[in-house]
Amino acid sequence: MNPEPDTTQDTQLRVHCTADADGRLTFRLPALAGPEPQVLLRLRPKKGQTEETVHVLDVEAVDDGTWRAVLEPRPALAEGRWDVYLLPEPGAPRQRLRPGLRDVRALVDGHTRDRPSPVAVRVPYTTKDGYLAVRAWLRTAHAEVERMAVTDGSMTVTARMHGAALEAGAVVRLRARGAKGAVLTREPQVDSGSRQFSFTVDYAELVAADAVGDRVWDLSVQPRSGAGATARIGHLLDDLAERKEIFVYPSAAVAGVAVRPYYTVDNDLSVEVTAAQHR
Repeated sequence: MNPEPDTTQDTQLRVHCTADADGRLTFRLPALAGPEPQVLLRLRPKKGQTEETVHVLDVEAVDDGTWRAVLEPRPALAEGRWDVYLLPEPGAPRQRLRPGLRDVRALVDGHTRDRPSPVAVRVPYTTKDGYLAVRAWLRTAHAEVERMAVTDGSMTVTARMHGAALEAGAVVRLRARGAKGAVLTREPQVDSGSRQFSFTVDYAELVAADAVGDRVWDLSVQPRSGAGATARIGHLLDDLAERKEIFVYPSAAVAGVAVRPYYTVDNDLSVEVTAAQHR
């Protein structure tokens, strides 16, 4: 489907959105004109790329005079940011929707429920320019951060596996970004009979492992020994679409550089090493 470009960027039409624990999203709109209104979700293309993926939902009238569209848990949305539009009728120019009430209470304790593979997450949120969007993640497996203890020289992370079980020989990997970035490993401490594990990162070891002054280390876990897919360590399973500017950890001075854990724009956990002259 190739809908016409949106022509109403300043629409004041608002849509209420409710998320449930299974990943279902329900959109409610005021009474609409038009023979067959639809709600359209568009996967926001990366910079320089063209739009390729949309998902269209039929709208039905509700007894209270409003309209409703439901995005069921399956099929899962591709990972990325999905903008929400109204199509007054099929083929009509689409209109960007602004958020009304966002009920995301069912997502708050999402980290307490074991997730099967693939791990599919959806969080409705308000964009910086005031429109409704949905942040989606879709991963074969995921390690959810449950606690972090940060000191002047180290960080200890407690996380829980979703979509995979930790087996003998599982390792935590810290990979420095770049073509020739170093790789460090840690043996996780696994709770018996649980998917929960913990590990400690010594900042001085990160600094000593790489001669480059500025570096970012990405954290992941390999659930089983030998070659195999790794699962990124991060914080996805609650009601927050953006963590980077909310969860800010202090930096530590180690051997003339600053070391700081942080969440990326994708809510994955990384560690930033910054030379003193760049701070």
